[in-house]
Amino acid sequence: MSFDGIFTYCVQRELKQELEGGKITKIHQPSKHDLILQIRQKGKNYRLLISNHPNFARIHLTASNYDNPQEPPMFCMVLRKHLEGSIIEEISQVGLDRIVMLQMRSRNELGDITRKQLFVEIMGKHSNIILVDQEKKMIIDSIKHVSAAVNRHRSVLPGHAYVFPPDQGKLNPFHASEETVLKKIDLFSGKFEKQIVDQFAGISPLLAKEIVYRSGIANKESVARTLMSVLNQIKSGSIVPQMTKTLNKEYFYILPLEHVKGERKTFSTISELLDRYFYSKAERDRVKQQGQDLERFIINERKKNETKIQKLKHTLKEAEKANTLQLYGELLTANMHAVKKGDKEVEVINYYDEDGQKIKIPLDPLKTPSENAQSYFQKYQKAKNSVLVVKSQIEKAEQEIEYFDRLLQQLETASPKDLEEIREELIEGGYLKKRANHPKKKNVKPVLETYLSSDGVEILVGKNNKQNEYLTNRVAARDDIWLHTKDIPGSHVVIRKKDPSEQTILEAANLAAYFSKARQSSSVPVDYTKVRYVKKPNGAKPGFVIYENQQTVYVTPDEELVLKLKKQ
Repeated sequence: MSFDGIFTYCVQRELKQELEGGKITKIHQPSKHDLILQIRQKGKNYRLLISNHPNFARIHLTASNYDNPQEPPMFCMVLRKHLEGSIIEEISQVGLDRIVMLQMRSRNELGDITRKQLFVEIMGKHSNIILVDQEKKMIIDSIKHVSAAVNRHRSVLPGHAYVFPPDQGKLNPFHASEETVLKKIDLFSGKFEKQIVDQFAGISPLLAKEIVYRSGIANKESVARTLMSVLNQIKSGSIVPQMTKTLNKEYFYILPLEHVKGERKTFSTISELLDRYFYSKAERDRVKQQGQDLERFIINERKKNETKIQKLKHTLKEAEKANTLQLYGELLTANMHAVKKGDKEVEVINYYDEDGQKIKIPLDPLKTPSENAQSYFQKYQKAKNSVLVVKSQIEKAEQEIEYFDRLLQQLETASPKDLEEIREELIEGGYLKKRANHPKKKNVKPVLETYLSSDGVEILVGKNNKQNEYLTNRVAARDDIWLHTKDIPGSHVVIRKKDPSEQTILEAANLAAYFSKARQSSSVPVDYTKVRYVKKPNGAKPGFVIYENQQTVYVTPDEELVLKLKKQ
């Protein structure tokens, strides 16, 4: 748990320096759990992100863009009513709990000064954002309502008194001396990490582990000394916001985590660190929640086509017995004299066999020899014709699977705004029924992802089929450079220049590989050619193209490079 009480203390201190005295100009709620407060302070505009997401709860300044719903949620409307135009008087932390309080001053309809408090409780699945009337100590509203039936210690409902979460009775380590720490640690109990967490507020197992690691040969004295050293460093503001990436996980903290071995990246502020760490994770979660029905539908349609292909292949196998039916018809015709009506089978010499082996031919006793022969010729012709039909159906089903694979890849890299375009495409293709409340959109152009290469050249990326077709067929010039992963589902990428540098081509190829099914792979082949050599075959599925005169480069997708190239 990186976002512990100590980390919250540092976040609160950073926000205090930047935002106290600022004016709240706008409030948005882009998703169920997230709020964006736009704040004007000292001639600069800031965006404060507050989230009560059960897995990604946090508070920090953000440079990322969020899409807002057409209709703001009720809690957002309440905040706008009470907080827009307010001045932030104070930002503080409640003890060393993971609770940040923003105190705002404004005037009511009568012109009287009123004060409101916004409590941001960062507590995992119990996280909440609560608006309180400071004078009455009463809850105006909260982003999540909690009744007494859910939590017997405190109700979080409009009109109820705001009560802090129960105190755990731990010591504030900032108020402790080394002597106090020595008294709190028992040498014989061992497990110094657990003792630190149990005795001192605000310290997570992650920080406790780091303290013990830095203590070297851990004993009471070395652990107490290291604990005080780390706390003094934090209190003095000598922090180093850092993210460490291992093979399986990413960690972050306000200090280098020496006990975690991996690739390290340092940030100038805590907000930059949190923005980088949480943005893609939280967005992926939003997309997963909003696109669950789409993903389930696409997977089911894909499975249907796989089952269809299996059945068609069985039919094809049966149909390919047509040669045997033709042989039976010809042998019966040649041996008509040896057959009479009522026979159930006849044994004749197979004159097509080099050894002249005999063969038994099943007969319909109700038919004459001529009718039996004619029946076999008819079955042969039908089977022969069905082979062509079945092969065509198999090819069509394989194209459907390829199409659904592209859609699944697009869901993996989609932003919330991309989902609606994928849904519209499936409606237009007749796969989904149009919803009764589906809004009508007239001539709305897809919004493309824009990047800038190191040379300052614009690179455009389509993240779904609508965007891909719009980019390749409408936006790109004939001599622009077009890129796509070789034989791998992925985005169309266009460099808006006819003779880009090798560096720009490699950066654009990195984008193509990152926004593809191979984003977790290395040495991904990416083809590039001029847009003039890219064509969509007649009747092809949306987003499908063929191309020629291509060259190929190999790149390993680099998320840091993608973020660096993103045009804000």
